[in-house]
Amino acid sequence: MKATRRPLALLLLHFLAAACRREPVVPALTGQPVILCAGDSITASSYPKHLKKLLAQDGLRVQVVNAGIKGDSTAEYIRFLERSRIIERTAPGWVLLQLGTNDVRIDSHATTTAQFRKNLEAILDRIARQRNQDGSSPRVILATIPPIPVEVRWHFDASSRARVETEINPAIRAIAAQRGLVLADIHALFANRPDLLPDVHPSEEGYQMLAAAWKRILAPLVSSAAAGNTQAP
Repeated sequence: MKATRRPLALLLLHFLAAACRREPVVPALTGQPVILCAGDSITASSYPKHLKKLLAQDGLRVQVVNAGIKGDSTAEYIRFLERSRIIERTAPGWVLLQLGTNDVRIDSHATTTAQFRKNLEAILDRIARQRNQDGSSPRVILATIPPIPVEVRWHFDASSRARVETEINPAIRAIAAQRGLVLADIHALFANRPDLLPDVHPSEEGYQMLAAAWKRILAPLVSSAAAGNTQAP
């Protein structure tokens, strides 16, 4: 009897999570360059709003769009991109991409590393196919995923923690190197400050630190692009 309860409970949790999942509303575009924050619940939470404030403090006129989907694995995020067409509708100048935490779950979201790589490549290919008005494609900053510091019943265990270290983040780093993408080492960020990662999700201070890390990478790129546009005839 006990052997059948766990799969049933996982199935019920999966459907409940799907029913509660809210997808982002594409905001009205302001005409400013768009930064699209793409990812799972770590993105869907508060780091994009902190990032927007930090960029504004630097005088950078951009529109930050939060395209994080709580609970999404890479496979689910592919489906979100297909049905929402958020890349095509926002035509971002930059995409901040952080996915993989839900792929190391031990429930129905579990993804083999080979499939994870295939999924991530498909997401990057979709972004690369986008052609903005100036003929450019969005520039991607690809992030490693944070550690899994604790076990979460039904969702994450010790094998999840190990996969982050030995499989998923090495795959992300390899793909970034192969494609010549800027890498944001979010894993190292929280490995050095474990107090800001009390569970799978950062604390509010952790989200602020995450936003600051993205800003340090992004701000010079945005400033350089803005300078180039100003000098263009």
